[in-house]
Amino acid sequence: MDLSDRAKTFALQLLDQFDGHISAKYLWQSINGGLPWCRHPGDEPFSALHCISYLGIAEVAGILIMMNRWDVSQKDGAGMTPLIWAARHGHGEVVKLLLRNRHIQPDQQDSNSGRTALSWAAGTGYEGVARLFLGLRFVNPGSIGREWGKAARVVNDLFGGRYVNPNSTCNYGRTPLLCATPNGYEGIVKLLLGRKDVNPNSTCHSGQTPLSLAAEKGHKGIAKLLLCRKDVNPNIPDKKYCQTPLSWATGNGQEGIVKLLLGQEDVNPDTPDPTYGRTPLSWAAGNGQEGIVKLLLERKDVNPDTPDRVCGQTPLAWAARNCHEGSVKLLLERKDVNPDIPDTRYGQTPLSWAAENGGEEIVKLLLGRKDVNPNSSSKYGQIPLTLAARNRHHRVVELLQTQRSQQIQ
Repeated sequence: MDLSDRAKTFALQLLDQFDGHISAKYLWQSINGGLPWCRHPGDEPFSALHCISYLGIAEVAGILIMMNRWDVSQKDGAGMTPLIWAARHGHGEVVKLLLRNRHIQPDQQDSNSGRTALSWAAGTGYEGVARLFLGLRFVNPGSIGREWGKAARVVNDLFGGRYVNPNSTCNYGRTPLLCATPNGYEGIVKLLLGRKDVNPNSTCHSGQTPLSLAAEKGHKGIAKLLLCRKDVNPNIPDKKYCQTPLSWATGNGQEGIVKLLLGQEDVNPDTPDPTYGRTPLSWAAGNGQEGIVKLLLERKDVNPDTPDRVCGQTPLAWAARNCHEGSVKLLLERKDVNPDIPDTRYGQTPLSWAAENGGEEIVKLLLGRKDVNPNSSSKYGQIPLTLAARNRHHRVVELLQTQRSQQIQ
């Protein structure tokens, strides 16, 4: 933002009294209103420098910094420094000015989420700002030998705290890479992966890696960048759901990423997840992801009849239960698929599940098979006709009654 000399003079006159002015309180409320962790600006001042950094007025920011009246690393009531405000909103020129100050701490974390300025820039997609931090000359305090004494303190004294840790984690365990990936900021991911000291297998609190997040959200370009790294492990399951990147991709219909992962020699396409014991095929079939079902069925190392561990349902049973006709058709085309396997929890066959949930076309497909018993009974003594009638699926009832009449004749 370019300002005239008159505008600059007026801005500086206002900002000279800004810290205790009513306008500071109004601006503060408009920025942070309703956020429970934000205290009154009187507790930790929302200063003139915070304000200008938030607004991104570089010309005024430069003058304020030269006046040396404000602590450039002071946190406001939201726990944010001027540098973090500028980085979070993509004000590159203000970031440059602040980084020139020898007293600045570029790796300082905010008080609430524990995110650094780099982390905020990465998570909000400001590639130019992220480049400023990653381009700083740095010395990793942990790499200094013992003869230096207390390495971190000595390095900070010598280099003015210029070290920016690209693997710094916030309170949720997310690094800048983990902040950029789920939002699809491919350029920033590329920048970060260009650093030798970036850990591409870092995990957040849920245990998801950058590759896992890219697979879940469908960011194919980022998945490609990660898979180009030899040190990326494509098989790490997350802690919360114990799903691998392939499971996430199949469950969410990310066909392009499934293709990428299936092209990796060290990816097992038939690994069941530890929590539910469901294979990628089971997830894809259960969610009606026909393109992915087809990709997996083309693999010789995929067993199409693997039941899950919790319910004992095969991929066909999951597809029939959720009425995904296309997936059922693809599975029935395989000669090695048994269409009449009852699950271990309820004793229901794929036909039973389709009948119970009103999958008319699936019922037709299954009744057309000689190896399907239309009168198979569940553990509770219910046959497909009973289940369809109970749920008032009248067309399915008609189909099953017709089948029974033909059997009697």
